[in-house]
Amino acid sequence: MADNLFPRSSGILLHPTSLPGPYGIGDLGQWAYDFVDYLVSAGQSIWQVLPLGPTGFGESPYQTHSSFAGNTNLISLDLLVERGWLSPDDLADVPNFAPSFKADYERAIRYHDELLSLAYDRFVTDSDARAACDRWCAEDEQWWLDDFALFMALKEFHGGAPWTAWTEDEALRTSQALGASRKMHSTRIREHRFRQWVFFSQWNDLKTYANERGVRIIGDLPIYVAHDSSDVWVSPELFDLDQRGNPNFIAGVPPDYFSSTGQRWGNPLYVWEEHRNTGYEWWIRRVSAVLRRVDIVRIDHFRAFDRYYKIPADRPTAQGGRWVNGPKLEFFRALSDGLGRELDELPIIAEDLGDDLGDAIKLREDLNLPGMAILQFAFGENPAERDRFQPHKHVRNMVVYTGTHDNNTVLGWWYNDTSEADHQRMRDYVGKTVIPDPHWELIRLGMESGAHTFIVPMQDVLGLGSSARLNRPGVPSGQWRWRVTARQLSEAPWERLNSMTRTANRLPK
Repeated sequence: MADNLFPRSSGILLHPTSLPGPYGIGDLGQWAYDFVDYLVSAGQSIWQVLPLGPTGFGESPYQTHSSFAGNTNLISLDLLVERGWLSPDDLADVPNFAPSFKADYERAIRYHDELLSLAYDRFVTDSDARAACDRWCAEDEQWWLDDFALFMALKEFHGGAPWTAWTEDEALRTSQALGASRKMHSTRIREHRFRQWVFFSQWNDLKTYANERGVRIIGDLPIYVAHDSSDVWVSPELFDLDQRGNPNFIAGVPPDYFSSTGQRWGNPLYVWEEHRNTGYEWWIRRVSAVLRRVDIVRIDHFRAFDRYYKIPADRPTAQGGRWVNGPKLEFFRALSDGLGRELDELPIIAEDLGDDLGDAIKLREDLNLPGMAILQFAFGENPAERDRFQPHKHVRNMVVYTGTHDNNTVLGWWYNDTSEADHQRMRDYVGKTVIPDPHWELIRLGMESGAHTFIVPMQDVLGLGSSARLNRPGVPSGQWRWRVTARQLSEAPWERLNSMTRTANRLPK
């Protein structure tokens, strides 16, 4: 792996929805720019985010309506005022989105939708902006955008129902139904195109600001896509579906650390033979698109390229599935050719966590991709996990985390999820009889690790407990809501983090 891709560095995991702001969820406005400045002040050179797509039920960024579109709920309303498409008066009567440390998705989405429609009404009178939007839609993104905009317009028309519940002609995309729908919903289609242009304009400006200050963006690409997505609706032949479009089998994982019955994700599985027949064109486009938005991409559930877990769609839990072979090295050779990059120059992090990894680790090593280590797993009862995740076992080509979006915070883990034996193992490891600040102890261990990259969730920098946990795997609702407050960001121990980063030789060169 080239040193320019992964120099010795560190950064923070914080999804944009978790930023402060007055509009119910975080967005791509001033607080996002301020967060970049805080990163720089602390000597951090990485900002890691979760998938940026348009979320569906449950607001999970891992279940989106498109692999290519952006989450327009993240559009900064204040920046629309600067463009003249909203006025200060439009934002004068903001609902009381309380509490400020939880995303109020239900009301925030309705509020944003109304104001984005108002902005669109003013945008259509701005000829220069309209021309710029038309160029972007036609030249750069048309191959996915037109279908996505129609998908969203039809979904709204059908009251949010999944595409398999639409009329049969719409669900199965007969040419007559598509032509009629494009005419019937033409205004709403144009507005969805506008929203995507605005989102990516704001995101690209933010990314440029970060890059110019030495901060790279690590994005996230879930290996699977949501069934209720334009991806599946547009290309059903690429997925294992019945004649009406419903999944025959679904994705997930067997019982593990996170769930005693496994995780039944519900995503349709790929028909890999069909992807192979097309030269993996859809995948090449998908990875190429995300790499235009971020500098490095973490592929979630990387192991499924080696073997994936296949669950009959009618099973109520993930129990009873079976492992089958994925496309393995052939896929990455095609991806390398399609992207025009050498295999060892792919800017990819492989999420290689879990039990019974089989040859997934060998596949990652053959590709020379960095894997992951989670420090919360380094002191538990499982000796294999201790052997893999304790810092003295870390290799250079690795990204180390105190925890990920799926873990408890460090303090939540320490006080709620660990035993006295776990505590003693950690005390013995660090050579202390008392550990008053376990979050800082893990941050120090991660910083001093021999791995080239260390990432810490913002909650652990702040020393927050379980109430700040972002996600509980297997729990379908009430997740993804934590937000950092403006006061927490301004009073965070940035100088302490900077000092620790300097000592560990992770400051940007």
